Formats: sequence, structure tokens, C-alpha cells
Amino acid sequence: MNTDLYYLRPNVVFEPLIGRWYAWSHLISPATAAMNVQGRHLKIMNSYIQAPQIHAAAVLNPKMLGGPFMDYKESKVEEIKALKENTIKEQAPLLRLAEAIRELNSMLEKEAKGHSLESLYEKVPEILKGYVELTYDLNNKPSFRFFEPLLYKSEFYDQRSQSLALWVTENDERPFCLSTPRIDAPGVLHLDIPFDHPGIDALSRMKRIPGPIDEVAALLGVTAADRKLFDTFFTKEEHPPYRPYEGPAVRMRYFGHACILIETQGVSILVDPLISYYGYESSVSHFSDVDIPDTIDYVLITHNHQDHILFETLLSLRHRIKNIVVPRTTTGALQDPNLKLVFNAAGFHQVIELDDMETVRLGDCVITGIPFTGEHSDLNIQAKTCYHVEINDYSFLFAADSRVLESRLYQHVHRLTGDIDVIFLGMECDGAPLSWLYGPLMPEELARDKDQSRRLAGSDFGKGIHLVDTFRPKEVYVYAMGMEPWLEFISTVRYTAASNPIVQSNMLVEECRNRGVIAERLYGEKEILYAKSPAAVTEEVNG
Repeated sequence: MNTDLYYLRPNVVFEPLIGRWYAWSHLISPATAAMNVQGRHLKIMNSYIQAPQIHAAAVLNPKMLGGPFMDYKESKVEEIKALKENTIKEQAPLLRLAEAIRELNSMLEKEAKGHSLESLYEKVPEILKGYVELTYDLNNKPSFRFFEPLLYKSEFYDQRSQSLALWVTENDERPFCLSTPRIDAPGVLHLDIPFDHPGIDALSRMKRIPGPIDEVAALLGVTAADRKLFDTFFTKEEHPPYRPYEGPAVRMRYFGHACILIETQGVSILVDPLISYYGYESSVSHFSDVDIPDTIDYVLITHNHQDHILFETLLSLRHRIKNIVVPRTTTGALQDPNLKLVFNAAGFHQVIELDDMETVRLGDCVITGIPFTGEHSDLNIQAKTCYHVEINDYSFLFAADSRVLESRLYQHVHRLTGDIDVIFLGMECDGAPLSWLYGPLMPEELARDKDQSRRLAGSDFGKGIHLVDTFRPKEVYVYAMGMEPWLEFISTVRYTAASNPIVQSNMLVEECRNRGVIAERLYGEKEILYAKSPAAVTEEVNG
């Protein structure tokens, strides 16, 4: 037995998969998983099997980025046929659930006309009985809600579909995560383990604390045939140690997209973790895993989109995270899965739900949930919140992708928060249409003009300047634009100077600067030290 101690190489990717598709929250919650397997995965696989050449051409067209096209440069038809057959067999309960959800919706549309719904429970599809409550809204429109915790205890939640792909990367290039499954390939090791497996934490710790390879291999169930590949993921070379912040100020570090780290001597807060871990040369300066604290007091999740909840990052950090704060939802609606249940299922147990204007306190730090409107295509989704963080006499507003739909909302909020020192605002103001993300959940395809009008859009100049007018910040940072190269496999964003989000955010930055407000559109990395008193001059460090 080899008792030597090794580190995990910094450029080993932890890619969580469900049914060999990139794992995101809608593939964990049983009801949304069912609809995505049926309405996204099988559709894409069938399309590829029928015409792989169309997919190969589409992924080369920049206008098709983010579309339902598999990114395989050579034909993998036989492999995809095998994956399809395995999906139909192994995920049969989810496919039955998807059909039952569609049947239930159709039944309610035909028979629920405003009279009591009690008699319709006998017409609920058999496999859904006891898992749903039938409801009307106040306009007598019928609907239903899930008893979601029960679904996680049923046949519809099966951890056997979860796995982890390990491989070494040298660049940021990856296929779009929602359209291309991960089939067997040289250099990729697939571990058939659930996301709550303790071996994931043991492996992650070896990025900083060396350990014996034999021990972690046994814990993960690595086979003898895979040991040669598994062993290549390790090195005896020590990684640079994390240097905790020990200054008297508040340190802000931008890690790309919507990921912000706020640190003092006593508290660390990480917002929407999405980190380029991997230790390879890049044309864009950026912080990485070596810049993340050994202990993270709070991870703040703003909303349930795949570019804000990245399990690839979160599973690697799980052993360091003390608490995850998520927006509260108990709607039971198909489009609004409960995030606490999602994170619990993935092995995160210290999960705090926060409602609008509720607070969490840690010493002198106060975290408050702030209403988040827009960016969800007008669907009734409650699992979204902005965060107001007060720490060491400074206040920060992480507005994420919020779009100001009603100007008076934040005026009401301002009466409670007062002025805010620093605002972070997402301005991806065009956004994808409703169907791009939520299409598999829709019982019927939406007309194109309606689909195009209901977009996953953040703030434009007018919406953003309203926040500035309302909260009177000293600093404004545009973020969450998905521009960093390590984001492309999730966001598929490629802006030019003429792109509307760039034009709109440029306008905001210029207007703020004309008013004497510090403003910038963030990219790559940035570090700022905020002194104890907001009146003091801040020290800025750019990467």
C-alpha cells in the first residue's frame, strides 16, 4: 500500500453529472428533472441521432450558441443511441412522472371550471396521487402544487443516476452544458457516486491537505482498471497556501460573473460561487481556488439559474462551507423548486432559507434578503432574492440579475435600508427567451412572439440608473455579464462593442462617473479594500 502523501492537481475538473448530463438544480428536483429528461434530453438525443451533421454545423455558428445542439465534431451516433436507451430504461420513473404531469395539467384545463376541485382528485394520474394538491388562483384558473419533500422520498428521486467525471483541463473550452451529455472519452474518469458521497469532500481537501491516494481511491470506489488514470490526477508538488485576510478593512474580491468574496478578519461571505479553479495559463487574470478561504461562513445564493448555482464549484467547496443561505420558496410549483431541498439532497446540511426583508446575523455582519424582480420571464417564482450585506460600517447590495419592473419597490426598500455604499448589478439586459430555460416545463409550446417578449433579462440603463437614484451609492459595479471565458460553457455569451448589454452598461458607468460615483463593469478579477469608515479612501487593487 502506497502511504506517500499527494495533492490533487489544481487543474482536475470535478464535473457532476445526472444521467450523464451536466448537473444543475432542475435535474435534482424530481419534478423538474422529469420534465427536462423528457422535454430536453430525449429531444436533443433524438435530433442528434437523426441528423448529427446539423448539430456539427450548428455549433460552429456563433448565432446558434446555447441552442439545443450537441457539440461533437465527429459522429457519436452509436454512443448517443446507447445513452438514449439507457435513459429510457434507467430513468423510466421520471419519464412516467413527466407524462403524468402533462396528463394532470390537461385534465385540469378541461374539467376545472370554477367548481369544487375535490371530485377531481380521483382523476389525478395514479402515480401522482398523494403528491399533489389541486388549487385555483383568485381568478379561478386551475393549477396544482407538489408536496415536494415527498417526491424526494419516492422512486422519482434516484441517486443512482448521479456521477462525477474527473479529468484534467488545460483551457476553458467545453461544450454548452445544457445541450451536450458527457459520454465516455479518453482521459475522463467516471465515478458512479451520489453527490452527497463523503469521498467528494475527501478528494476536495487534497487540494490543500495532502493525503494517501490508496485511501481516497478506496473511499471513492475506484476500480483497479481505472487506478492508472486516477493516479495521474495527483502530484507531490505543494499548492500555494491560502493567505487569510488579516487587515482592519473589508476586502472585496471579484472572481468573475456574479461571484464576489467579502472578507474581514472574522467573517467570509461568498456570493453565487462560480470559480475558475483550474491552474492553467489564461489570457484573463483571475482569482482561483487558492484565493478562497479555508472556511466560508456564508455562501449566498441569489436565484435558481445554472450560472448562479454551479455544483461543480459548490461540491468542491462543500467541506469548507459552514452555511448556505438560499431564497425561501414553499410554492410547490413546478417552475419553483425548493432550493433547501435541492441542497440537502446534494449533501449540504446547513442551509438557511431567507425571505424578503428577513435577516441573518453573524457578529457585526447583517445579511438581509431584498426583493428580486424580473429575469424569470414573468413566471411565479419565489426562489430569488437580492442581498443587502452590512459589515464594518459598510453596506453592499448584490442585486444579481434583478430588473426593476416597478420603480416604487426599491423606494420602499430604501426606507428600511437607507443609502447603500456599493451596488453590484447584472445588466445582461437582452436575455434568452422563456423557452430557452423553462421550455421543458411548459405544457404547450408558447407562440414565438410571446416567447420572445418574455425574456431572462436583467437591467438596462434605465432600470439600473433607477437603483442609483434610489440608493445613492458611492460605488456601482456591473457584474454577472457572463463574459469571462470560463463562463462560456454555461452562458454562451460572446459580446461585441455593439452588443446591447455592453452599450447599456457603458451608459450606466459613464453616467455614474459623471455624477462623481465610482463605476466599472467588472471583468476577470478585482480587489478593493474598504476602510472602517465609509468616509475613508478605499484602496483598490486590479488584477
